[in-house]
Amino acid sequence: MNETHRIQTLFTDLYHGHPWLDVTLDDTLSFITAAQAAQRPIKDGNTIWEIVNHIIAWRENVLKRVQGEVLQTPSNNYIDKINDPSEEAWQQTLNVLERTQKEWLYFLSTFNETDFAKEYSVNKLTYYQHIHGIIQHDAYHLGQIVLLAKMVKP
Repeated sequence: MNETHRIQTLFTDLYHGHPWLDVTLDDTLSFITAAQAAQRPIKDGNTIWEIVNHIIAWRENVLKRVQGEVLQTPSNNYIDKINDPSEEAWQQTLNVLERTQKEWLYFLSTFNETDFAKEYSVNKLTYYQHIHGIIQHDAYHLGQIVLLAKMVKP
């Protein structure tokens, strides 16, 4: 098994497989309603929905970075208020998350491992570091989502 395949496995497991940490994004989010996702149980904290949008935006950002695009990170760090808290809008958000999962897996299936050593010009981190960083980012925020879900469930 090559390194790209191992990374694909990490992405897959964290999203809907059998990761070491024993919870996945897909399974955790599948039990959360739009109303729960929009609740703010911690004053001045983020909602589950805001965190999911943040995950999506960073997945898209890093995917563009490792394809050679130079991007500016917005000052709000991709944390935006939810304007439409409907169940339909929540399902659309989950669909976008799933789309980013498919995009990453496709990218990794075509990735040339010699490109792991390439550096992103803005922060001088390698593509390898960026790819592992986005997996770490997903896991970090999954932990937050799990805790928030416990707070908003009846």
